[in-house]
Amino acid sequence: MRAASVKPATQAARSSKPDHVVEIVLNPGDFYFGGANTRIRTLLGSCVSITMWHPLRLIGGMCHYMLPSRNVKRFGKLDGRYADEAMLMFFQAAVRFDTDPGDYIVKLFGGGNMFPHRIKKRGCADIAHKNAEAALVLTERYGFKIAAQNMGGSGHRQVVFDIWSGDVWVRQVDVQHSC
Repeated sequence: MRAASVKPATQAARSSKPDHVVEIVLNPGDFYFGGANTRIRTLLGSCVSITMWHPLRLIGGMCHYMLPSRNVKRFGKLDGRYADEAMLMFFQAAVRFDTDPGDYIVKLFGGGNMFPHRIKKRGCADIAHKNAEAALVLTERYGFKIAAQNMGGSGHRQVVFDIWSGDVWVRQVDVQHSC
């Protein structure tokens, strides 16, 4: 399944694959922001990835966070394992590149419930839902605009983001279970 892709007509000539592509694989807690010759991949379960792309500058990035926040006071370096800190990292990258958060095309992915039968039976806290909710709240708080999202449901997702074009590809595999 392909996520909604936004490609301005003025970018059509520049959106072909670069000769040299840097492949970045994000693990849980990773954050990457860079230039047009980059493809970023990740695999999500209950975690969430946010992609941000600037269509004129052809820069962007992706995060793969695990939890909405630390729930304790942060000291030192920002940590991409937490939604609030990953979003601050995106905001800082936008400022560093002298761009406005509202100019980015933002897409949200993940928050899949990996154990839907356990949540229903035991009333456990649904971290997948909390992660998805954090993405929605934080993008608005920092002035980013959401262009597309593929969150919730059950199972895992593979996400691939091509910074040169802004295209994001997602493949979701539902959890099969018998209760």
